[in-house]
Amino acid sequence: MNVLVINSGSSSIKYQLIDMPSETVKATGLIERIGAENAKITYKKDDFKTSKELHIANHEEGLTQMNRFLMHKEFGVIADKDDIKIVGHRVVHGGQSFSKTVEITEIVKSKIQSLCTLAPLHNPPNLKGIEVAENVFSKARQVAVFDTAFLQTMPQKAYQYAIPKSFLEKEDIRAYGFHGTSHKYVSEKAQEFLDYRNQSSSKLISIHLGNGCSMTAIKDGKAIDHSMGFGPANGLIMGIRAGDIDQSVIFYLMDKLGYSAKEVNDILLKESGMLGLTGSNDLRDIQQKAEAGNKDCRLALEMNAYRIKKYIGAYAVALNGLDAIIFTAGIGENSALMRDLVCRDMDVLGLQLDQNNNKMALSEIRDISTKTSKVKILVIPTNEELEIAKQAYKIL
Repeated sequence: MNVLVINSGSSSIKYQLIDMPSETVKATGLIERIGAENAKITYKKDDFKTSKELHIANHEEGLTQMNRFLMHKEFGVIADKDDIKIVGHRVVHGGQSFSKTVEITEIVKSKIQSLCTLAPLHNPPNLKGIEVAENVFSKARQVAVFDTAFLQTMPQKAYQYAIPKSFLEKEDIRAYGFHGTSHKYVSEKAQEFLDYRNQSSSKLISIHLGNGCSMTAIKDGKAIDHSMGFGPANGLIMGIRAGDIDQSVIFYLMDKLGYSAKEVNDILLKESGMLGLTGSNDLRDIQQKAEAGNKDCRLALEMNAYRIKKYIGAYAVALNGLDAIIFTAGIGENSALMRDLVCRDMDVLGLQLDQNNNKMALSEIRDISTKTSKVKILVIPTNEELEIAKQAYKIL
């Protein structure tokens, strides 16, 4: 059965066509700069890859262009758009309304709309993608997979803030967490790899490092704590987001320095993190400059790793032990330097990194810990699209 997975952004659509239940990826691609004259669509099938620049006025036109590639006589993979039976959508914020994957109805769309205030940069384009896909793929069943769903197992002591409880009861202000689809996928892969299926207990820490970064403490397959909170802004140092910060700084910027609330929000979400520290949010550039002696870049890498180490320590205590840590996503999978910095001087937890294995190119799940390490150190490629396809196919 053909399952089309869509990750819709404000001006982009990332897509994969996956055959289920074989989990065979038939085609992948990206539509960029929607609304611009020089919009671009990329299409890949096996070793074949092509792209085209053209004017794509809106998301509906983008999906129409995607269909032309999918149905192309020479390199297409389907004969008709109705060959797509399920469309799985990534939705960032499900609030307290959604703790699992659901088939999309008018009620579901209404609830996603109501949650747009909690994720203003993500939920609106996610919802737009759903509405457009309903028109373009009118015979397919639409499914929503929520980033926050896997993290709904966090206990109240972990997700509630120490502010008047009426804000939780009346406004649903609490920690939700994000990247849950990725954390779920890699933690299940880790359990399979470590052959924990027949064990009564497992204690894992998943470290998702990309332009956005987060960590999850996972006990017996369930999330018990997470580094992000009410929005996808706090926790680790990210590409352009500050992560954890003393709230007093926010009021100082506004009351003493005269910044507006919007300006402070833009600073913390768009101008901070590695970008604010170094002038770049591309870790490859930062690493090259650090190796060349740039002090700001060296410090930024050390700060980034130090923040991750603090969360590892906290979560090891929350889990009351630790079996393995998992590095995943663009930086986690590809930066040997960042993995090295994180795992240094972690003798208290018994982490020992095998430097040779750490530097090898990643092609599949890899154990990069030494044979004497008390804690396994794993690198696992995430595949959020496959996880979405699996969940969408499962419920239907």
